[in-house]
Amino acid sequence: MRILIAEDNALLREGLVLLLTSEGHEVCATVEHGDALLPALLDHRPDVAVVDVRLPPGFRDEGLRAAVEARRRLPSLPVLILSQYVERAYATELLAQSASGVGYLLKDRVGRADEFLQALRRVADGGTAMDPEVITHLMARRTADDPLAALTPREREVLALMAEGHNNPTIAALLFLAESSVNKHIGSIFAKLGMPTPDTGHRRVLAVLTYLRTLANG
Repeated sequence: MRILIAEDNALLREGLVLLLTSEGHEVCATVEHGDALLPALLDHRPDVAVVDVRLPPGFRDEGLRAAVEARRRLPSLPVLILSQYVERAYATELLAQSASGVGYLLKDRVGRADEFLQALRRVADGGTAMDPEVITHLMARRTADDPLAALTPREREVLALMAEGHNNPTIAALLFLAESSVNKHIGSIFAKLGMPTPDTGHRRVLAVLTYLRTLANG
């Protein structure tokens, strides 16, 4: 993969470069300033961008703003956002356009190299990689007008793990269920959310989109 990194912390930035290049990926550009990010994304058009929310000069939301604008101009651009804390407004804005090819991880997750690399691959492939803490935080803000209200607690657990990017065997292991039970829960989720019948992969993306947008707008 060709990867662009936007991170002002030199130690973390160079650590990411070393990790990614050691895995055979190409880091096509690194930037450390918010003003440089959008031009770099439009110029290099990476396979995926790893972007810190807060960048100089203001250390507010320069990274996120550039990523949102880049996805507006390049809708297929996958972006993995890094943040020090769970910041609901940032997750909401990122998901407002599309949850396809989007990740939001806390920086602590980057220290777990295998998890980070798996999340990066899922985002680059058009999937999602939402930090469990982000999902937990968003769930606490749901409104009464909730399209997920028809789901059982177990179905919500399954859908939350789908949003984190886990496949069916992993979901089964995490919930101590048979894989056949997970398949049944997912089928019920699709039916209750009114997902189209053909193309299971497409329905999975639509279900995750519905879930994340509902949480973000809650």
